[in-house]
Amino acid sequence: MNQKVKTFLATDLLDKYLIGLTTASETLEVEHYISEYPQVKKAYQKLEEKLEFTAQLNAVKAPKSILDNVLDSLDDKPVITLKPAKSKKWYSLAIAASVAALLFAGTSAYLLNQNNNLVDENQTIADEIFDLRSDISNNNSTLNQLLEQFKQLNNPETEKYVLTGNTRAKNLKTVAYINPEEKKSMIDVVSLPQLPDDKVYQIWANLQDKMVSLGVLSEADRRLQEIPYTEDALGLSISIEPKGGSQIRSNDTPVAEISLKLND
Repeated sequence: MNQKVKTFLATDLLDKYLIGLTTASETLEVEHYISEYPQVKKAYQKLEEKLEFTAQLNAVKAPKSILDNVLDSLDDKPVITLKPAKSKKWYSLAIAASVAALLFAGTSAYLLNQNNNLVDENQTIADEIFDLRSDISNNNSTLNQLLEQFKQLNNPETEKYVLTGNTRAKNLKTVAYINPEEKKSMIDVVSLPQLPDDKVYQIWANLQDKMVSLGVLSEADRRLQEIPYTEDALGLSISIEPKGGSQIRSNDTPVAEISLKLND
C-alpha cells in the first residue's frame, strides 16, 4: 500500500461519503480513490457491510400482540359514515410528519454515532500499527548496536583491561576494551561499591602530561557502552570525585588504575 492510499484511509472521507456528508469535491475524490485503488474499494465495502449489519441488528419489528388487539377490536356493529373533517385530517398528517421527522432524526443520530465509532476504531488501529513499527525500529536499532559491540569484542585488535579496586573500593570492577586500529573504546561496569550521595566514580585516561576525563561511572550503566577513545593514552584510572564529575582529577590516590600497552 503506497503512502498516498495510507494518507487517504487515515481521513474520515470514506465514512462521510457512506452517509452522504461529503461535499461535491470530496465525493469526486472518494469515488476516484474507490475506482482506482483496490485497497480503498475493499475498505469502503467493509464499511458498507458494517453499516448494513448494524441496521439489521437494530431493526425492531412491531409486536404481534398489537395486530391481534386491533383485529379483536373489530366487530359486526354498523359502521357510521362520517364526513371527514379537514382540520382532523390536517392534524393527523402533522402528527405523522412529526413522527417521521423524529424517526429520521433518531436514525441519523444513530448512524452518525456509529460513524464516529468507526473513525475512532480506525484511528486506534492506526495508532497501534504506528507504535508497533516504532517498537520494531527501536529493537532493530538495539540489535544492530549489540551486533556491533560483539564484533568489536571479537576483533583480534581489541585489547581487554580489567580494573579492580584497591582497599578504598574493594568490590570495584570494570573491564575496558580498546581497539587502537579502529580507535574505539568500550567499558563494562561490573560492580561499583556504594558512595555517599555527594560523590561519584570517574574514569580518566593518563596521557604523558595530563589526565583526560572519560566520563562518570554509575551502577545504572551496568552494560557495555562506548567511552571516548584517547590517542597515546598510557593508562586508565578511576577516582572518587564530587557529584557531577570534575574537570581535573583530585589529588587523592585513584581507587583503581591500570597501564595500557597500546604504545608497545
